[in-house]
Amino acid sequence: MDGKQMTSRLPETRARVGDSEKMTVNLGVVDLGQVDLLVQEGFYSNRSDFVRTAVRNLLATHAETLKQTVARKTLILGLQHLTRADLERTVAAGERLRIQVVGLARIDDDVTPELALAAIETVSVLGAFHASPEVRRALAARTA
Repeated sequence: MDGKQMTSRLPETRARVGDSEKMTVNLGVVDLGQVDLLVQEGFYSNRSDFVRTAVRNLLATHAETLKQTVARKTLILGLQHLTRADLERTVAAGERLRIQVVGLARIDDDVTPELALAAIETVSVLGAFHASPEVRRALAARTA
């Protein structure tokens, strides 16, 4: 079962507004000084605000390319949340999932490693993958 079929069967939930992942950015001292100057002059509230704005602007610049790539690869853009019931239905139907997400893939904590292995063929996440440590270890060989 591919990502497109998966989305037609599963309820989609949105990530909470406060959900975010930390990313470290290394800048040269001149670039960092210029960022700090813009913050000091009130253009941005802090360094993080500057970086978030810059990232969003670059993503907007490449929006069409991203849209075409997501469509071509049948990726889920945003959040894919898998519950125990979702995976049990998949196994009962004799299917296996190929999870392909740009954003956040989340597997509920009550999913056992055995169920995850029975239901999930592959996992490819560009962004963040949240699952219990046991499920992450079980799926490690199937994660791209």
